[in-house]
Amino acid sequence: MTAHAFSSPVVRARTMCPPQPGALRTRPLPRESAASYLTRLADTYQLTAAQLLDGLNIATTGTFASPPATDIHLSAEAAHRLSAFARIPPAHLTRALARQPPPASIGMAHTAIARWQPVPPAVQPLPACTACTIRRSPHQAAPAWIHPASNSPRIMICTRHQQASSDSRHPAPLDIRPVPELTRPARRATTASLSWASTITTRWYDHQQHLHQRWLTRLDRLTDANPHIPPGPASPALTCRNLVIYPETLILAAALDRLPPHPLTRAQQTAFLHHLADRLRLPRLAPADHDLLWQRLHAR
Repeated sequence: MTAHAFSSPVVRARTMCPPQPGALRTRPLPRESAASYLTRLADTYQLTAAQLLDGLNIATTGTFASPPATDIHLSAEAAHRLSAFARIPPAHLTRALARQPPPASIGMAHTAIARWQPVPPAVQPLPACTACTIRRSPHQAAPAWIHPASNSPRIMICTRHQQASSDSRHPAPLDIRPVPELTRPARRATTASLSWASTITTRWYDHQQHLHQRWLTRLDRLTDANPHIPPGPASPALTCRNLVIYPETLILAAALDRLPPHPLTRAQQTAFLHHLADRLRLPRLAPADHDLLWQRLHAR
């Protein structure tokens, strides 16, 4: 099919108000970035995001860069036009697209305007499961980028298709079939315990403590199964870190959640470490005084 055939609904949208629905339907993924969805929608019609916005008569400012480096803020009128063209109810589109509230200059505008905004690397969305993306697109889809849940570690796992993401520097999600422990169900933990556990296991990983050999083996399996992981400038040891430590982070978070609100006696601390070692499948766990785990046990 030619580009002209794809673009004709957009061309018509420029001269009609409200814009007419597009011929093809591309559904957003939960928590997908607005820039990611807009790029995929445009790709459905073999257009660029700028061409699609122009076709919907939405004025834009800022500099576009491919997701995940940028996101886009839409005024209410611009979001309405996008919703009408995509044939997605406005409320559903708003719930699906994970984005910060637009600046007042955008959100309060009564015209169809949008602004491209750079996204800092630390909070950039992650590559979505390719199989889930294709299911929501009418043909071979462009890559999608979604934000992890706010109350969980910075990681996303699709247990159905055995794919996972933990770093926006990866061009695609990782095949995790060689590491099935990443998909095993785990007990939910509070946000505070998850934050502590992630900080502790990250320190253990960086300093090669306690679980170093297990994590090294897991990293080797991930890199062998995913030759598309970029070799630099950041090494796979860094970009895969959150995935490598994920199972033990959840185990530690669940254990921290069971700590009482009062300080532990020495005997209780010893019992806790014995229990945690058993859950982590370690013969023993004897953290040094400067270990963050000790700090957590004393921060009561």
